[in-house]
Amino acid sequence: MKVEEYAAGIPLAALEKAAAQLSEHYRAGKASGKLRMEERERVAAYLLTRFPATYAAVSAVLGQVGDVEVESMLDLGAGAGAASLAAKERFAGLRRMTLVETDAASVAAGRAWLPDADWVCGNFAEAAFAEHDVVLASYALGELKTAARMQALERAWAAARRMVMVIEPGSTAGFGVVRECRDRLLEMGGRTVAPCPGDLPCPMGADDWCHFGARLERSKLHRRLKHGQLSYEDEKYSYAVVAKEGAEACAGRIVRRPAHHPGLIELTVCRGDRVAVERVNKRDRNKFGAARRAGWGEAWP
Repeated sequence: MKVEEYAAGIPLAALEKAAAQLSEHYRAGKASGKLRMEERERVAAYLLTRFPATYAAVSAVLGQVGDVEVESMLDLGAGAGAASLAAKERFAGLRRMTLVETDAASVAAGRAWLPDADWVCGNFAEAAFAEHDVVLASYALGELKTAARMQALERAWAAARRMVMVIEPGSTAGFGVVRECRDRLLEMGGRTVAPCPGDLPCPMGADDWCHFGARLERSKLHRRLKHGQLSYEDEKYSYAVVAKEGAEACAGRIVRRPAHHPGLIELTVCRGDRVAVERVNKRDRNKFGAARRAGWGEAWP
């Protein structure tokens, strides 16, 4: 079932209103399932606007975890399955997926593209988790209060054979949740996979935050609902991937868009203990060529 088919028959004005309310809830870090509106309109607005953005962000994160074999994954606060759909396409060996989502309407919609997954309609903050290779929480932990979030994170860590992935909006609040979760995972013995270069305390200052961007194409209906003119949008996200063992962190991570000048490229790079601008001059041909190809969010040697 295509997303547009789910929205068929719903007046455009109703979809626009639902999309606006959904966007407001998203920016406030609230669960979309708590919106007071007609159920089908709410889910359709989510599928048309937030589903593609979640898929794009999760796909970008999964692209940074390296060559790892994953046979099973637990998706907490799964919504309509965008994160699991991205994981299914990233990991060829993924055979078992368990998706936990409290909103029954989202579960019903998600079964259309992930019919073989094990869908659990319930509150992941209160559920007991079976073991899986990977436990993923995308745009979910930030909706919980701190105590409940830490309890859910600790159960997620206990259920993960290999790694835990936490993804939140690329805002100061979202980054705060990610940093808090990373700190706790490291306390429990985890090793950073990405984006951080190693396991040192985050060097970001109080007035800054670490985030990245994933570009996604907009459908015609998506543009109308968002009142956008561009054929694409950039989804901003923050994340942390922490493994139980065997993690090899990068030497550095580009944490801002590279700045290109005539004969000079400036890269803002996190080295684990500091964030600084590194300048690559055209005279260093090999390094300059690599810098020209380097993108925001990528590892930097």
